[in-house]
Amino acid sequence: MINNTSFLKNDRFAALAGIELVKVEPGYALAKMNIEEKHLNGVNIVQGGATFTLADCAFAAASNAYGQVALGINASINYFQAPQGKVLFAEATELHASRRLANYNVDIYDENKELIAQFTGTVYKKKDKVE
Repeated sequence: MINNTSFLKNDRFAALAGIELVKVEPGYALAKMNIEEKHLNGVNIVQGGATFTLADCAFAAASNAYGQVALGINASINYFQAPQGKVLFAEATELHASRRLANYNVDIYDENKELIAQFTGTVYKKKDKVE
């Protein structure tokens, strides 16, 4: 099983983006990102890739928390509105899992619990253990 600190320590891109794992359990993760200048696009709203990265990090943490390497093989995101606040959260929940595949939903919302986007993804579970 992984913990919040060990998983992010190895994810250099998530660290660069300023993502913090708040809670990680097998099949569940909550990630947080304070919105900074570096996250804004040319029209001064959070860049879609920053939102996707936050969701992908929560997805990865939840799916790898079992201690078995799980790699994303499919992911999609729907954007509903631009965040108005200063913080984004991504809450990943396992929907279904079999021996080799698992499906996840990730809700992305701001500090006012306004739904910003929704991400869905599928992982392939390898035989390797998470280090």
